[in-house]
Amino acid sequence: MATPDNTARRALGACAALMVGALTLTACGGSANADSKNGKDAENGGSSAKTSTAKLVISAKDGSTDASINATGVKVSDGKLTDVKMTVSGTGAAVPGAISADGSSWKPKEQLERGTKYQISATAKDSSGRTSAANSIFTTVTSSNSFIGTYTPDNGTTVGVGMPVSFNFDKVISDKKAVQSHITVSSSSGQQVVGHWFGAQRLDFRPEEYWKAGSKVTMKIDLDGVEGANGVYGVQKKTVTFTIGRSQVSTVDVNTQTMTVVRDGKTLRKVPISAGSPDHTTYNGQMVISEKFTQTRMNSRTVGLGGEYDIPDVPHAMRLTTSGTFIHGNYWYNKGNPPFGREGTSHGCVGMADVQGAQGDTTAKWFYDNSLIGDVVTVENSPDKTVSPDNGLNGWNLSWSAWAAGSAV
Repeated sequence: MATPDNTARRALGACAALMVGALTLTACGGSANADSKNGKDAENGGSSAKTSTAKLVISAKDGSTDASINATGVKVSDGKLTDVKMTVSGTGAAVPGAISADGSSWKPKEQLERGTKYQISATAKDSSGRTSAANSIFTTVTSSNSFIGTYTPDNGTTVGVGMPVSFNFDKVISDKKAVQSHITVSSSSGQQVVGHWFGAQRLDFRPEEYWKAGSKVTMKIDLDGVEGANGVYGVQKKTVTFTIGRSQVSTVDVNTQTMTVVRDGKTLRKVPISAGSPDHTTYNGQMVISEKFTQTRMNSRTVGLGGEYDIPDVPHAMRLTTSGTFIHGNYWYNKGNPPFGREGTSHGCVGMADVQGAQGDTTAKWFYDNSLIGDVVTVENSPDKTVSPDNGLNGWNLSWSAWAAGSAV
C-alpha cells in the first residue's frame, strides 16, 4: 500500500518523464534561431537535459521571401560553428561557402541569385560540447521587387580627370533621397563630391572642378535592402575604387579646324581636324570620352540621318555623346583635297586623318593611343548649341549651383 509520500514521488517522476519528452520533441524542430537540447549532462551523467549555450542566427528568416543576395549567412555566439550546408531548394545543388577562422560565422563564396529558393542547415557547439542547430528555408528578393544600378567606371580602372561616377538604375526610383544617401563617393584629393539626378533612373557624381590628377576615388554602394520605390529594394553592397590618371583636356576650335591637346598644363600637339559640316554641325561644350573602339561600324540610320552613310570599319573611334558624336579617324576623305585643318565635312563628329584598317603612324592613331576613357574634349566656336549634360557623361556643362540643385540629399 502506497503512502502519501510515495504517491507524491511517483507523480513527480511522471512529470519529469513528461518534461524530458517535451524537450526531445522541441529538439526535433528547426528555425533560423533554434537551439537543440543535448540529452547528456556532463555533471551528473545524463540524469537531466541541458541546453547548449551556442546561439545560432541565420540572417534569412525561415519562410521569408525577400532575403538579401549579399548579406545572407550564419552567425553564432557563445559557441563555434561545426557544419553549415546551403542548397538550392528543389534541385539540391550545393552552394559553396566557408566558416570563418574563429568559427563564429559562415557566408556563401558568391553572391546569391535573385528570386531563388534556398535552404540552410547549421550546427554549432558550445564550450561544453553541447550541440545547437538551426534551419531556414527562404527565397531571395525577386527581379521584379528589386533594382540594380549599372555603374561606371569599373573597379580598378584608371580614367581621365573628367570621368564622373554614373549610375543607371533598371527601375524608376521614387525615393531618390534614400538611394543617393546610400551611395558615397570620396576622393583622396579631398574634393567635395555631389550627386545629381537626371530623371528617375540616372544618378551621376562629380566634384566642382575636374578630378585632381593622380587621386584615388572610392565609391561605397550600400543599397542592399534600401527601398527605392514602393516594394522595390536594392540588392547591391560593394566598394569600388578607381584612379585618376594624368590630366588631359583637348580643345577643338571649329573656326580653325584645329584641336589643341594639353596634358598636365602643357601642350602636347596641335592636331588638324575636320568637324561638322554647315548642314551637320558639331555640339559645343565639354564632352567626356566614354568608350574607345579600335574599329567600329557607323550607320547614319542609327542616328536618324537616313541612308547617308554606312561605314563598317571606322578606325580609332571614341564616343563623346550617347546620341552618336565621336572623335575618330577618317580614311575616306578626298586625298586630293584633305579637309583637316581647313573645313568641316563630317555629320557632326570630329575627324582626323587615318588609314583603313587602323594601322600606320597616323594622327588619329596617335590621339587614340594617348587618350583615356574619362579624358575631356571641349568644342568651341561651333554654330551649334551646347551639348545637353545628360547626352553622354557630360554633366560638366552644368554650373556647380545647377549641379548641386539636382541632388536629393
